[in-house]
Amino acid sequence: MRLHVADHPLITHKLTVLRDVKTPSPVFRSLVEELVTLLAYEATRNVRTHAVEVTTPVAQAHGLAISEPRPLVVPILRAGLGMLEGMVKLVPTAEVGFLGMMRDEETLQPTTYANRLPDDLSDRQCFVLDPMLATGGSLSAAIQFLFDRGAVDVTAICLLGAPEGVEHVRQATEGRDVTVVLGALDEKLNEVGYIVPGLGDAGDRLYGLV
Repeated sequence: MRLHVADHPLITHKLTVLRDVKTPSPVFRSLVEELVTLLAYEATRNVRTHAVEVTTPVAQAHGLAISEPRPLVVPILRAGLGMLEGMVKLVPTAEVGFLGMMRDEETLQPTTYANRLPDDLSDRQCFVLDPMLATGGSLSAAIQFLFDRGAVDVTAICLLGAPEGVEHVRQATEGRDVTVVLGALDEKLNEVGYIVPGLGDAGDRLYGLV
């Protein structure tokens, strides 16, 4: 597993505002979208392309186009949905699937409750969106779900991560082509599996308590 922790003052600044308990949901949502677009630049560094030629007003030019099959973006519901717009703004030709996973707050184990993905992901590059890499259980399960359907490499984009979650994903995906891109790597998990200092429950801060 490859781990990339973003090191950019704009990312750190936006994360600082996200962490603030006084930041209201509308601002929080807007910042998440901006952050994902910034993180996606690094996450898509190895997206598959092929050479093309176009005609400019002056001459022919050689360039690149995203290859088929198109990348698949998979937000993990519900919090990952808040990251989707920022990702598709950068890669508008990507296809989008959805995976609903939730963590049992007693066992901290993930369960899948929704799936809107192609049955066959053969030869697909997949980008998983999940704001918080805490225990790593949900993200590891999502990544395995995609590989079981034929995906060839998976990149996860998370706003924040904890060392325990990173290590869990590393062990769970051993031998797989996996990249994890984080906005920041925080200190630890607390006794109930929340990232410290973190930013609280990303889903609640995006959409409110439901």
